[in-house]
Amino acid sequence: MQALLNRAQPADNLSIVIFIEEGHGDWHARQLKAAMEARGASVVMTSLKACAFDTRSPSGLEIPGFDGRLPDGAFVRSISQGSLEQITLRLGVLHALSASGVRVWNEARVIERCVDKSTATFLFQKAGLPVPETRVAEGLARAEDHAQGRFPLVLKPLFGSQGNGIRKLDAMADLPPEEDIRGVYYLQRYLRAPDASSFSDWRVLVSGNRILGTMARCGTHWITNVHQGGRPEAAELDDTARELALAAARSVGADYAGVDLIADETGQLMVLEINSNPAWKGLQSICEIDIAQCLAEDFLDAVSRNRETAFA
Repeated sequence: MQALLNRAQPADNLSIVIFIEEGHGDWHARQLKAAMEARGASVVMTSLKACAFDTRSPSGLEIPGFDGRLPDGAFVRSISQGSLEQITLRLGVLHALSASGVRVWNEARVIERCVDKSTATFLFQKAGLPVPETRVAEGLARAEDHAQGRFPLVLKPLFGSQGNGIRKLDAMADLPPEEDIRGVYYLQRYLRAPDASSFSDWRVLVSGNRILGTMARCGTHWITNVHQGGRPEAAELDDTARELALAAARSVGADYAGVDLIADETGQLMVLEINSNPAWKGLQSICEIDIAQCLAEDFLDAVSRNRETAFA
């Protein structure tokens, strides 16, 4: 554990942008900014909404706080909610930063893979990782064909986090009409034991191909997300579970991620989901290391290596 705290090198003269929700940074962003500045980096917090493509700029981009220049690194805390066009533009800015040699955590392609649950599940399976039985397709008729004889099922929004919008389906009548879910049915086998009175799964925070911390999310409801009332508890994973979490992050190319693991009714551990912009306030409450400091170290070390390569 001490190795996590002592391995970083100074990051003097690195210019960094942290992309946050519009307005002001949340607790996580403020923690990151302080940790990066303590290592000597110069940090600006702004939103992707405030950025622009601009042909008058030598870089072709306008990033607030940089006077036409580009930062050395960009840490993505949020891309913010918006229309399809707005999200496409913001991801385009991240793609452009990467194409311009800026080290981005996580890159747009990683965010795209993680935010789309169907793509993430596909990549987990392609990497040989155990996943719950899942089918994602358009149309109520196709959903009904799949659901026949498979209840209970879990219906998830294709895009979403923190347990929002998830439903348990016990019968065909529980399938919502297409207009309620924009026509896409993400249907996953319900993994909890039928007689369970308490529920738990695991959130693993991965950074730079190492595990920073793990918590069990426990509760009396089958949705255990902390934002939905789940209770974080300290947890240790065995080597198999730890490698499963690391492999899940590698399968989508994530620099850092929150990996959700769950055991089915037989005890088989599976990869459930992955979050490319994870929160860690709940984990920090039960974790002895400074998570923001460790994330800042991994990120700034990657930015430094990237800059050294560029000038080699």
